[in-house]
Amino acid sequence: MSFIKTEVRDHILLIELNRPEKMNAFNRQMLTELAEAYTLLEDDPNLWCGLVHARGDHFTSGLDLGDVGPAVMNGESLFTEEMVDPAQTMGRKRSKPVVFAVKGYCLTIGIETLLAADIAIAGSDTKFGQIEIKRGFIPFGGATVRMVQRCGYGNAMRYLLTGDMFSADEALRIGLVQEVTPGDPFDVAYAIAETIAKQAPLAVQATIESVRESMEEGTEKAMENLLPVARKLMQTEDAAEGLKSFLERREAVFKGK
Repeated sequence: MSFIKTEVRDHILLIELNRPEKMNAFNRQMLTELAEAYTLLEDDPNLWCGLVHARGDHFTSGLDLGDVGPAVMNGESLFTEEMVDPAQTMGRKRSKPVVFAVKGYCLTIGIETLLAADIAIAGSDTKFGQIEIKRGFIPFGGATVRMVQRCGYGNAMRYLLTGDMFSADEALRIGLVQEVTPGDPFDVAYAIAETIAKQAPLAVQATIESVRESMEEGTEKAMENLLPVARKLMQTEDAAEGLKSFLERREAVFKGK
């Protein structure tokens, strides 16, 4: 049985968490299958954006510690180096955009994979929690780094140090999610993914890389690379199409070339 379902719509890869009977708790198989889906997104040149969502009432109740815990304690690797880690703590870097649609419970690894993505839409019923500290350990999927980056030091520590649950409105206030919508957030998230997939994919990927470079290597390094990257993009077929569509007053049709 597969715990991750994928579907291609135009240039968008839909990635569905599919273990609703366990509130989409992540066991090792599910983690591996999610990494495989991310790797597919990365490797297929016709896929320009990913959208992660969930079947059932909840995005995820977090890690299935009975299954994942012993593997982590024994030093086992959850992914191979050839795969794209959805939490982006190891292995290959993700270059393509990923949008999240979360609802119900979004706990631990759910928040961490969300933080490693680009844009998140939450249903108004969503309850968030980075609750590892209540179990005697720390988040090991990136929350101690990325929650501070996205939400600010005080907001991050408010929840990292207490393990308290918080609402979708609070997630919006601290910048964890970008929009809260009534009911299932899939349609709103899909509209955003669809808009991203209509843009020039090489420019989208270069934007992600520039932002990542600024965060990981510093502002000065990122600034130095802006013009060289822009000049390279200006020589692409997509840039020519962008200019032509502007002059012809129509929507551009990009090819990722």
